[in-house]
Amino acid sequence: MSILHELDATIAARLGADPDSSWTAKLLSKGPEKCAEKFGEEAIEAIIEAVRNDPAALTSEAADVLYHLLVMLRARGVSLSDVEAELARRSGTSGLTEKAARPK
Repeated sequence: MSILHELDATIAARLGADPDSSWTAKLLSKGPEKCAEKFGEEAIEAIIEAVRNDPAALTSEAADVLYHLLVMLRARGVSLSDVEAELARRSGTSGLTEKAARPK
């Protein structure tokens, strides 16, 4: 099992847990909108570190982004496996072709 799958399983296990016992449970208890807001904050921090060209800081922020992405997805009932299935569906298709096929 990959570390991302382990993390996704941990996040799923925190659904409905006591918010005082876990940061993840606390985030999830605040609802999907708060989870999305936190993901956005972390994404911006990652962008800043990418622009600054600080690989160590970018690595740390990227880890935060992945964690908060998984929390946000779980808050809306979407698992890492769901995302992997979508990526598999797109595999072998040009990004330009895939984007052009999306509904406008």
